[in-house]
Amino acid sequence: MARADYANKTISLGIVVFPGFDPLDIFGPLELFSGISYTHNWTLSLVASKVGPVSSRVPPHVMVPGMPPLEAGHMLQQSIVATHSFQSAPKLDILLIPGGMGNVFLDQHNDTSIEDFVVQRFVEVDYLLSVCTGSFSLAKAGVLNGRRATTNKASWGWVTKSYGTNVTWVPTARWVEDGKIWSSSGVSSGIDMTYAFLRHLYGSEDQGLTTLMSTIEYAPHTNPHWDPFAVVNKVPGANETASLADCVAPVGLD
Repeated sequence: MARADYANKTISLGIVVFPGFDPLDIFGPLELFSGISYTHNWTLSLVASKVGPVSSRVPPHVMVPGMPPLEAGHMLQQSIVATHSFQSAPKLDILLIPGGMGNVFLDQHNDTSIEDFVVQRFVEVDYLLSVCTGSFSLAKAGVLNGRRATTNKASWGWVTKSYGTNVTWVPTARWVEDGKIWSSSGVSSGIDMTYAFLRHLYGSEDQGLTTLMSTIEYAPHTNPHWDPFAVVNKVPGANETASLADCVAPVGLD
């Protein structure tokens, strides 16, 4: 059922960016948020430690204890421009936290700026979303305590064993909804979660959303429990009896 109070509301969306963000964690959901703004009113704030360009280049960080830091400077990188700092960000209705190897670097350098921002804004926002290892920041901030969540299955061990109290990590999940918190699995799953989230806001019959999905020619997974990557990455507790086949249909025909 759609949220009637969101039908004609101008929604304030904030997306956190940091050095070493995963591009699709941001640009996948943003494709849908941007598209839906053709028929519904939205504003966007890209929030970082400071205003200006933020690179997806992963800073050197230790992947294996005792080994030299991983240097990924040879990889392709792109920048996104932060419009606000953590201090200057406006009031937000929805806050999205992406993942990326940069959050390993931040954790190893005791940088809690993202988690501090999440804690500061958690009561204010209507919804808090995470993509991929963005749920690591949610767990570190403590907002997942006593809740259900999921994360990137290739990084399952690192994320689920790092922070949080009484977090129920769901191994076989494309995304998980627990109250105001929505968390998705790895990278591309953020697109599926965002589609489900927009259906939650506007309803499955919203013509603007249906047209958007047809325009971008993306057939979203609509089953939050479809998660073959939990099996691929041998996540403990993964459902190995469920179908691993990729079977989706265009919106309006499923």
